[in-house]
Amino acid sequence: MALLEADVNYKVVKEFTGAVKGRANGSEVMESLTPGQQFVKIVHEELIQTMGSEKAELDLSGQDPASLVLIGLQGSGKTTTAAKLAVWLRTTKRLPYLVPADVYRPAAIEQLTRLGDQIQVPVYPSGVDQNPVDICLAAREEARAQGRDTLIIDTAGRLHIDEELMDELRRIREAIDPSEILMVADAMTGQDAVNVASRFDELLDIDGVVLTKLDGDARGGAALSIRSVTGKPIKFVGVGEKTSALEPFHPDRMANRILGMGDILSLIEKAEASIDEKKAKELEEKLRKDAFTLEDFQDQLKQVRQMGSLDELVSMIPGFNKLKKMSGAEPDERELVKIEAIINSMTLKERRDHTILNGSRRKRIARGSGTSVQDVNRLLKQYIQARQMMKKIQKMGPRGLGKLFMQ
Repeated sequence: MALLEADVNYKVVKEFTGAVKGRANGSEVMESLTPGQQFVKIVHEELIQTMGSEKAELDLSGQDPASLVLIGLQGSGKTTTAAKLAVWLRTTKRLPYLVPADVYRPAAIEQLTRLGDQIQVPVYPSGVDQNPVDICLAAREEARAQGRDTLIIDTAGRLHIDEELMDELRRIREAIDPSEILMVADAMTGQDAVNVASRFDELLDIDGVVLTKLDGDARGGAALSIRSVTGKPIKFVGVGEKTSALEPFHPDRMANRILGMGDILSLIEKAEASIDEKKAKELEEKLRKDAFTLEDFQDQLKQVRQMGSLDELVSMIPGFNKLKKMSGAEPDERELVKIEAIINSMTLKERRDHTILNGSRRKRIARGSGTSVQDVNRLLKQYIQARQMMKKIQKMGPRGLGKLFMQ
């Protein structure tokens, strides 16, 4: 049921459950596990195995510059993914060069040009009157001249796969001989994504898949289906709208997500990338001295918001999806905006010393932030409770922390 709810292909589910049944029947239970835990362990391992066991790397060797050709249907997110891929490649010390080769949609060329300016990555000046193959060849020469080592080619999409599209993609492949052809698929389309991936692979022999829009309600079923049906690895997943919201695909983490077990490792990586280490040490020192102010609270809030949407972050926490179903509670991004507005309406003195916030000051803050006095009081109550909790954790030390969470 978990697999079908995650929109995994029915045939894949049947094969998968058959494999799990084969392993589980007669399997000896490890001493450290109960039979139920042993079964979950088998399911988890089979999921990881089905999705490729290990993270699949890009192969950018053997060419100068290396080239990545992005293909997919219209609306799958190719253009945005091209920019996200450029941002990710830069973190690996590569020098990307963006190539808009969708001459049928002037807006696509303009969009990629704007994204290139935004992320400070050069973009080849394509024109709608040019041939896509000529654009790719000229862009490769320009990339060499500029000392760029990786071409990212954004090709044209269609509402459906047609012979004209495939012929153009074949000509680009023959002319460029790309390092990799990556198909961009919308995870929200579920089974359609699997069908499209199969067709593209059959006609073009793709090297991998990039799944977009995985930050929404999609729980990753398309990932399991695509890998199982095509045999081609999923290399990246798009997890948000920001240009930094592209992550390498980890089969073990996706297995956790499909089973509703959260994804703590991705959450930790997001925190490491977004949270300022120096500020974190300063905060630790303040916590030790019980000097955590509303100003510090505001800084922490800003850093949390840089990590992504609230819904995306809490969905990575184990057990949250089950809790959400039981309670019907949904994280509300507007609450963070409201809190930030309230703190911004305070003076510097008030942020550093909450004890001076009397009735008249609270009324002024509420008016300035477009909120109510009750909202201001609620924030102060939450802040005071957070301080008390932090103080308690400091006194208890690492061993006492586990006891605290068990209460």
